[in-house]
Amino acid sequence: MPIAQVIKYEGDNSTFVWKHPVEDFNTNSQLIVHESQEAIFFMNGQPLDLFGSGRYTLETQNMPILNKIINLPTGGVSAFHCEVYFINKVDQMAIPWGTDSKIQYIEPTYGFPISIGAGGEMSLKVLDSKQLLLRLVGTERELNRDTLVTYFRAFLMARVKTYIAQIIKSEKINIFEIDEKLLEFSDELKAKLDADFREYGISLEKFFVTRIVKPDGSPQYENFKQLYYRQYADVADAKIRQQVGVIDQQTVAQKMVIESQGIAQKRNIEGYSYQQERGFDVAEKLASNEGAGNISSAGLGLGMMAGIGGAVGNTIGTTFSTAMDGMNQTQANRYCENCGTQLMDGAVFCEECGTPVHDFKDRCVKCGYEFQRQGKFCPKCGSKREG
Repeated sequence: MPIAQVIKYEGDNSTFVWKHPVEDFNTNSQLIVHESQEAIFFMNGQPLDLFGSGRYTLETQNMPILNKIINLPTGGVSAFHCEVYFINKVDQMAIPWGTDSKIQYIEPTYGFPISIGAGGEMSLKVLDSKQLLLRLVGTERELNRDTLVTYFRAFLMARVKTYIAQIIKSEKINIFEIDEKLLEFSDELKAKLDADFREYGISLEKFFVTRIVKPDGSPQYENFKQLYYRQYADVADAKIRQQVGVIDQQTVAQKMVIESQGIAQKRNIEGYSYQQERGFDVAEKLASNEGAGNISSAGLGLGMMAGIGGAVGNTIGTTFSTAMDGMNQTQANRYCENCGTQLMDGAVFCEECGTPVHDFKDRCVKCGYEFQRQGKFCPKCGSKREG
């Protein structure tokens, strides 16, 4: 054995605790501790010192050259036993976990008995080196991630399954919406499990629930899932049909408004109202008929009967005068420029559509026709209006 030895870490980052293979080293041996590590020096089975990063000189009762003489009574074995343990303080990330059996519980929303599994990842870090070494490691030479997870598996599974069932019940989480609650699951489980890890000198830095294993394929669960999604599909279909019906009604109403606005604009440009347009249609039908119903025929018959004289001419003249008086009376009536409704005497607004009533008293300079509404040309002789 050399006079002085160099004691330093030779493990990897996936190891939590690593014991240096050299024991019973001589006094004045050099201890080198890397950053993010701690070293514990044991003498005669007791932890004497905890060293952070740096270089240190260790004092033992093992003396070079004299060791052989001193150790003769014990058969060459040093009576002054010493050893060094290195503890990694870095975060050990992406450590997988998963439930070893199904979590049985009653689905809180629908009272449906169900069983699920869960899994994810966690991140651990050594919080108290001495506590971890004394409570968990003992005399083992190494504690890596797999070994640590094996140590914690039993209590981790028991607690995780219990906590998940409690959270689902207290929060009334629907099984079909449970994937939306993974972050809430993760935070609450971390808060509940952290104290359990601290008892062993380990800090639970992060805890993630990344998947919930549902009983897909189970006939009972599949039937229930179909019923659940069907009710939402029916509601969605009803909403779509309702929206389509509203859109159709709005489309028809808009079309009618556009058509009526176009007709009103056409009448305004041509200078006549809805009532006048109906009067023109009647006149056109009368002109197309033959016999006594024809206005021109009536005039021709009146001229022919004037030579005969007598009561027949007077009768026809009276009938013609009455018809002409009715036409004059129709022309004297006023109608709304927008919707064609006949206006009451003295009306300022149309009682049907609310359009303001304009009373124009100017006359045509050519034929003397009294204008009933605003326009650019005279509806009687076609002359351009002035002003």
